[in-house]
Amino acid sequence: MIKTLYIRNFTLIEELSMQLYPGFSVITGETGAGKSIILGAIGLLLGNRADSKTIKQGAERCTIEAHFDISRYDLRNFFDENDIDYDDEDCILRRELTATGKSRAFINDTPVPLTLMRELGDQLVDVHSQHQNLLLQKEDFQLGVLDIIADDHKQLIDYQVAYDSYRESLRRLEQMQAEIEQSRKNEDFVRFQYQELHAAALKSGEQEELEQQADMLNHAEEIKQAFFETDNLLSAENTGIVSQLKRAFSSIKSVEKVFPKTENMAERIDSAYIELKDVAAEISSLLESIDFDPAQLDAVNERLDNLYTLQKKYHVATTEELIEKEKQLAEQLSHIENSDDELKELEEQTAACLKKAEQLAQQLTRMRKDAAKVVEKQMLERLVPLGIPYIRFGVNLTSKPLAADGADKVSFLFSANTSTPMQPVSQVASGGEIARVMLSLKAMISGAVKLPTIIFDEIDTGVSGKIAEKMALMMQEMGNKDRQVISITHLPQIAARGSHHYKVFKVETPQGTQTQMKQLEPDERIHEIAQMLSGESVTEAALQNSRELLGVKN
Repeated sequence: MIKTLYIRNFTLIEELSMQLYPGFSVITGETGAGKSIILGAIGLLLGNRADSKTIKQGAERCTIEAHFDISRYDLRNFFDENDIDYDDEDCILRRELTATGKSRAFINDTPVPLTLMRELGDQLVDVHSQHQNLLLQKEDFQLGVLDIIADDHKQLIDYQVAYDSYRESLRRLEQMQAEIEQSRKNEDFVRFQYQELHAAALKSGEQEELEQQADMLNHAEEIKQAFFETDNLLSAENTGIVSQLKRAFSSIKSVEKVFPKTENMAERIDSAYIELKDVAAEISSLLESIDFDPAQLDAVNERLDNLYTLQKKYHVATTEELIEKEKQLAEQLSHIENSDDELKELEEQTAACLKKAEQLAQQLTRMRKDAAKVVEKQMLERLVPLGIPYIRFGVNLTSKPLAADGADKVSFLFSANTSTPMQPVSQVASGGEIARVMLSLKAMISGAVKLPTIIFDEIDTGVSGKIAEKMALMMQEMGNKDRQVISITHLPQIAARGSHHYKVFKVETPQGTQTQMKQLEPDERIHEIAQMLSGESVTEAALQNSRELLGVKN
């Protein structure tokens, strides 16, 4: 509920700070005094679009701020999910507008998108105006009322989980059916591609080996010549490096005893001799193995050409990618061959999900039918005292295909007299009757759910006398149990029932006309209601009548 409201530089308001309370409060004031300005400011806190023209003339910035007690609304998850500090006893909503057209929204001093402020605002304040009466045209609103009275929140959640599972299973079934149909159209082509790649007997790393082999065969003569020259330099009988190193080793070794410094040299020459002797042996062996074979080169090039052709055809760059493509084609063929079994399994799963959703929908329907009887009974009890003595009110519940909210269509039916058949309330009820229907609906559900702060904007239009008093009692009842109900009214019968009374008025200042608002003291309240009764000239009879309405003794 709203604890305080602060407005600065908004249209005709220079600065306004008001404390608000639980229970039933009323706001009065002459037509044009600025009650709609107060509502407009609250609307900005609820995420309504802003217009820089609403900033007070001459001001650069407009600020609207409200402090809320949200301890009864289970909103911790909202704050955690959006990374906003949580204080259930002092939640602050602030909106700032600048003359340049910029608008900023804050929740607990954290900047937030306007959509997030609107999401939270919808859970904190319900402004009921003539515009909101249009809700009676919407089936989801009527179904929502029925669900509140049915207290079927848990069952509705269970159904929605089952319905979502059914929809997901159905989506996968339809996707599989489409994929199977397309795959079967392409089966011959897929099979041809697989057989072509399978026949190629692809091996990982084969391409690199063949390319190296082709390069060697193309340069066989050059390689053989290089090996021949190297072998001759290393292994010639008298002039070869290996034989000369052997002689050098023997020469140094012969003077080792008389010249010890040569010991290390002899070891190094011997090491070089052993290493080069091994190299010479390898060169000699390779020389024998190198031979130009045109037939082998043709075979290698033919295999490489085959691999390159396949790579180009399948838009890949390596043999490994061809192997992966072959694997994918094999999986496609396997899927096609096993598709009937997979399809049957998914069809059975979808049917099971549908059956479960239908069973839970039937449970919802039973609870809603029971709730419909309660709604019909309570609405009659509330509407008859509100000046519709021959009211008939019915809840028509019919079936519809499964949807996110169940399998029920609901329509509130209404007739104000005994001779006219009941029809949808939005089509046959007058404006005043619809206002009373909406008030009765909200009064009914206020006992079953944690309603946010409700602000009734001149819901009493077109009524007076005893009916106005009954409406006041109904709003007063809604304000019980720490709920907060605020009524903007022109009727003294309603104003007198408020636990707190605020007046909106205009004053002329050197800076121009300003709208102000104040909480009335007991004597001021008597005078205000007397003025509502008698007009500008307050008579003693009006004052006495005001005291009687307020239950104040002389």
